[in-house]
Amino acid sequence: MEESITILDAIKRDFDCAAVDIRTYSPLTLAYIGDAIYDLVIRTIVVERGNRSANNLHKKTVTYVNARVQAKMIDALESELTEEETAVYHRGRNAKSYTAAKNASVIEYRKATGLEALCGYLYLQGKQERMLYLIHEAIERVGMTI
Repeated sequence: MEESITILDAIKRDFDCAAVDIRTYSPLTLAYIGDAIYDLVIRTIVVERGNRSANNLHKKTVTYVNARVQAKMIDALESELTEEETAVYHRGRNAKSYTAAKNASVIEYRKATGLEALCGYLYLQGKQERMLYLIHEAIERVGMTI
Protein backbone atom coordinates (compact mmCIF):
# COMPACT_ATOMS: atom_id res chain seq x y z
CA MET A 1 0.00 0.00 0.00
CA GLU A 2 1.37 3.42 -0.97
CA GLU A 3 2.10 5.79 1.90
CA SER A 4 0.08 9.00 1.84
CA ILE A 5 2.03 12.26 2.03
CA THR A 6 0.80 15.80 2.40
CA ILE A 7 1.12 18.37 -0.35
CA LEU A 8 3.60 20.21 1.90
CA ASP A 9 5.79 17.10 2.11
CA ALA A 10 5.61 16.67 -1.67
CA ILE A 11 6.54 20.32 -2.27
CA LYS A 12 9.51 20.09 0.09
CA ARG A 13 10.66 16.85 -1.54
CA ASP A 14 10.09 17.74 -5.20
CA PHE A 15 11.52 21.26 -4.99
CA ASP A 16 14.44 20.53 -2.64
CA CYS A 17 13.28 22.92 0.07
CA ALA A 18 15.75 23.07 2.91
CA ALA A 19 14.63 22.27 6.42
CA VAL A 20 14.02 25.52 8.29
CA ASP A 21 12.99 26.25 11.86
CA ILE A 22 9.57 27.78 11.23
CA ARG A 23 9.79 29.67 14.52
CA THR A 24 12.47 31.88 12.92
CA TYR A 25 10.13 33.11 10.17
CA SER A 26 8.84 36.65 10.46
CA PRO A 27 5.16 36.87 11.39
CA LEU A 28 4.41 38.58 8.07
CA THR A 29 6.02 35.67 6.20
CA LEU A 30 3.79 33.30 8.14
CA ALA A 31 0.78 35.51 7.36
CA TYR A 32 1.74 35.53 3.67
CA ILE A 33 1.54 31.74 3.36
CA GLY A 34 -1.33 31.59 5.88
CA ASP A 35 -3.43 33.94 3.77
CA ALA A 36 -3.04 31.62 0.79
CA ILE A 37 -3.75 28.46 2.80
CA TYR A 38 -6.79 29.96 4.53
CA ASP A 39 -8.10 31.11 1.14
CA LEU A 40 -7.50 27.65 -0.35
CA VAL A 41 -9.38 25.97 2.50
CA ILE A 42 -12.39 28.27 2.11
CA ARG A 43 -12.35 28.01 -1.70
CA THR A 44 -12.21 24.22 -1.44
CA ILE A 45 -15.20 24.13 0.89
CA VAL A 46 -17.18 26.48 -1.35
CA VAL A 47 -16.41 24.47 -4.50
CA GLU A 48 -17.19 21.17 -2.78
CA ARG A 49 -20.61 22.52 -1.80
CA GLY A 50 -21.70 22.81 -5.41
CA ASN A 51 -20.78 23.53 -8.99
CA ARG A 52 -21.67 27.20 -9.55
CA SER A 53 -20.52 30.07 -11.70
CA ALA A 54 -17.10 31.51 -10.91
CA ASN A 55 -18.76 34.80 -9.94
CA ASN A 56 -21.05 33.03 -7.47
CA LEU A 57 -18.11 31.05 -6.04
CA HIS A 58 -16.12 34.25 -5.60
CA LYS A 59 -18.98 36.07 -3.85
CA LYS A 60 -19.43 33.18 -1.40
CA THR A 61 -15.68 32.93 -0.74
CA VAL A 62 -15.30 36.65 -0.06
CA THR A 63 -17.82 36.41 2.79
CA TYR A 64 -15.21 34.33 4.67
CA VAL A 65 -11.96 35.67 3.26
CA ASN A 66 -11.97 39.22 4.55
CA ALA A 67 -10.40 40.97 7.52
CA ARG A 68 -13.67 41.77 9.30
CA VAL A 69 -14.83 38.13 9.40
CA GLN A 70 -11.35 36.80 10.16
CA ALA A 71 -11.12 39.19 13.13
CA LYS A 72 -14.43 37.85 14.47
CA MET A 73 -13.20 34.31 13.95
CA ILE A 74 -9.98 34.77 15.93
CA ASP A 75 -11.89 36.57 18.71
CA ALA A 76 -14.16 33.52 18.96
CA LEU A 77 -11.17 31.15 18.97
CA GLU A 78 -8.71 32.75 21.36
CA SER A 79 -9.73 30.62 24.35
CA GLU A 80 -9.17 27.50 22.22
CA LEU A 81 -5.56 28.30 21.31
CA THR A 82 -2.57 26.69 22.96
CA GLU A 83 0.11 28.87 24.51
CA GLU A 84 2.32 28.39 21.45
CA GLU A 85 -0.55 29.22 19.05
CA THR A 86 -1.42 32.31 21.06
CA ALA A 87 2.18 33.51 20.85
CA VAL A 88 2.21 33.05 17.05
CA TYR A 89 -1.14 34.85 16.74
CA HIS A 90 0.12 37.75 18.85
CA ARG A 91 3.31 38.02 16.80
CA GLY A 92 1.23 38.23 13.63
CA ARG A 93 -1.28 40.65 15.09
CA ASN A 94 1.45 42.96 16.39
CA ALA A 95 3.60 42.90 13.22
CA LYS A 96 4.02 46.23 11.50
CA SER A 97 2.46 45.87 8.08
CA TYR A 98 2.69 48.52 5.40
CA THR A 99 -0.64 47.60 3.84
CA ALA A 100 -4.21 47.94 5.07
CA ALA A 101 -7.58 46.39 4.35
CA LYS A 102 -10.01 48.31 2.18
CA ASN A 103 -13.14 47.50 4.17
CA ALA A 104 -11.91 46.90 7.71
CA SER A 105 -10.52 48.84 10.63
CA VAL A 106 -6.84 48.72 11.53
CA ILE A 107 -7.65 46.52 14.53
CA GLU A 108 -9.64 44.06 12.38
CA TYR A 109 -6.84 43.97 9.81
CA ARG A 110 -4.21 43.25 12.45
CA LYS A 111 -6.30 40.49 14.03
CA ALA A 112 -6.82 38.97 10.57
CA THR A 113 -3.07 39.11 9.98
CA GLY A 114 -2.59 37.28 13.28
CA LEU A 115 -5.05 34.57 12.23
CA GLU A 116 -3.27 34.21 8.89
CA ALA A 117 0.11 33.98 10.64
CA LEU A 118 -1.31 31.21 12.82
CA CYS A 119 -2.66 29.35 9.78
CA GLY A 120 0.72 29.70 8.05
CA TYR A 121 2.57 28.48 11.11
CA LEU A 122 0.35 25.44 11.57
CA TYR A 123 0.54 24.60 7.86
CA LEU A 124 4.34 24.84 7.74
CA GLN A 125 4.61 22.81 10.95
CA GLY A 126 2.63 20.03 9.26
CA LYS A 127 -0.29 20.54 11.63
CA GLN A 128 -2.94 20.81 8.94
CA GLU A 129 -5.52 18.89 11.00
CA ARG A 130 -5.20 21.37 13.84
CA MET A 131 -5.46 24.27 11.40
CA LEU A 132 -8.60 22.80 9.82
CA TYR A 133 -10.10 22.12 13.26
CA LEU A 134 -9.56 25.76 14.26
CA ILE A 135 -11.04 27.10 11.01
CA HIS A 136 -14.06 24.82 11.36
CA GLU A 137 -14.51 25.74 15.01
CA ALA A 138 -14.23 29.46 14.20
CA ILE A 139 -16.85 29.25 11.46
CA GLU A 140 -19.23 27.52 13.85
CA ARG A 141 -18.56 29.90 16.74
CA VAL A 142 -19.16 32.94 14.55
CA GLY A 143 -22.42 31.34 13.45
CA MET A 144 -21.71 31.21 9.75
CA THR A 145 -22.39 28.40 7.32
CA ILE A 146 -20.59 27.85 4.07
